[in-house]
Amino acid sequence: MAYTFLSAQGIGVGKSLVEPDKLDLARQLLEDAGRRGVKLLLPVDHRVAEKIDPAAKARVVGLREIPDNLMALDIGPKTIEAFVGSVRGAKTIVWNGPMGVFECPPFAEGTLAVARAVADSGATSIIGGGDSVAAVQQAGVASRITHISTGGGASLEFLGGLKLPGVEALSEKG
Repeated sequence: MAYTFLSAQGIGVGKSLVEPDKLDLARQLLEDAGRRGVKLLLPVDHRVAEKIDPAAKARVVGLREIPDNLMALDIGPKTIEAFVGSVRGAKTIVWNGPMGVFECPPFAEGTLAVARAVADSGATSIIGGGDSVAAVQQAGVASRITHISTGGGASLEFLGGLKLPGVEALSEKG
């Protein structure tokens, strides 16, 4: 998702995952955040490689330095520091989606650092989505998370106020 937002700002992202059909939405969200004074955290550095492979030769590059032939597969150390810092002192954390391809060891550092920071924060923490659940389990911190749900999209929709059929059915029986 981050690389769609960066691409929407005209920042080159090489072969990183971008949702072209969401670029206009990303621009609108960036504009709305700016107008409301909401700080939207995006990567300022990246761990890049040619492909997703445990033997990949990964390296860290700056914000506007992703080569055209490489893809960002994890956040870099400056971004880890910024994201971990933003979690400290939070009262509520809703996390949906890993920082990179954490299933592949060269690209796990960012996700695992954020998972540990969320667990250490003392905040009410809500983790949604199968990948995020796997990440907190891999980091060994799942027992220190307030609520974990494999339904990431559904969790976000529920928190956004949408009515979910399954929840509505349970509510009617209550």
